[in-house]
Amino acid sequence: MHQDAARFLSQPVAAQPGSPLRVAVYSRIAEAIRNGLLTPGSMIPTETELGADMKVSRTVVREALMLLEEDGLIRARRGVGRFVSDTLPRIGIERIRPFEEVLAGPGQTLEVKRTQAIRQAASEFVAPGIGVEPGAECWLWESVLIRDGEAIAHLQENVTAGPVSFGKGPSADLEVKDDGGATLLAALNTQLGRLAGPGECQISLSQVGPSRAKLLDLRPSDPVLVLTQYVRHGNRPFYLAKCLVSARAGHLSVMQQFQS
Repeated sequence: MHQDAARFLSQPVAAQPGSPLRVAVYSRIAEAIRNGLLTPGSMIPTETELGADMKVSRTVVREALMLLEEDGLIRARRGVGRFVSDTLPRIGIERIRPFEEVLAGPGQTLEVKRTQAIRQAASEFVAPGIGVEPGAECWLWESVLIRDGEAIAHLQENVTAGPVSFGKGPSADLEVKDDGGATLLAALNTQLGRLAGPGECQISLSQVGPSRAKLLDLRPSDPVLVLTQYVRHGNRPFYLAKCLVSARAGHLSVMQQFQS
């Protein structure tokens, strides 16, 4: 096992309030796999080794490893040990990520086609989602997401255009550079560092409507999945997105964990 992975896994884990310890162990190992510290096909340390490193019992480690195997992150070879899966399951909307990452499939090209990027007054719906009063100035970025030449989603993103403080610098009006090839969240991550959240994604079903139907080459009555994404910054509402996803986008993944 690589030294970076060994150091990462050797840090003690602690359960979060309301969450069992096995979930914390699961999350630590899953993060090492997702970040490439444990590479595809590599062998996982034994239950005894992981328990000693993380200062937890073998029973807790065994339960976490069972969950990892159920989720397809690791596989067991009888009499040999456990290994990182050669192909990892696709991460879905349970993580805060730009929608071009959420909707891009393996080996597929996803293009962000900007339809507008403007400053405007925040509506009654947008204002609480980005932490401003209705009528305050905000950014609206509107895009069509195109995968392998086919429009699969329409995306509207909002953040405040007013003063924001990042790090130790003074507050200043938020200006976001638009190169036309990325979503607003991706641009924010590039300019300001990845937004850690917390966040929430609400899922509903609706009809696409006449204006967006033209952009997505659909009939106005066609159904779409509506993903409404909220992200907080500095414990305050900051980013709001509404993404209408057509049926041609295929399935979305929402990973789950057992909790008691």
